[in-house]
Amino acid sequence: MHNGDHADWFARREVRGLGDDGGQEIVTIWIERRPGAVWAVGRAVSLSERADGAVRADDYVFEGFEMGDALDAANESLRSEIAVSRADGIVEEVDEFTEDELKIPLERWFFGHR
Repeated sequence: MHNGDHADWFARREVRGLGDDGGQEIVTIWIERRPGAVWAVGRAVSLSERADGAVRADDYVFEGFEMGDALDAANESLRSEIAVSRADGIVEEVDEFTEDELKIPLERWFFGHR
């Protein structure tokens, strides 16, 4: 999957952190909707710096049919990344994913409105 406009990404968060080499990195966590009523949650480190610009299969931390389960997986990943960043001395506020924010693109997707 190539990183384009991410039309299938319903929500996204970025958390700044430090890599193993001490350099700054950005962890991207997203929730997407796939054909067949499948929700997926991805987590990728320095996604914008990938030479091929692609999301890989091993970037996904959850796939399933329940929006609530996707939200739980995404927020668990987000809280974990925030905790690691804070331990590295980077303190920033990043809002958790919410059901309400997923409903708007879901309705557009479901009813075919772009």
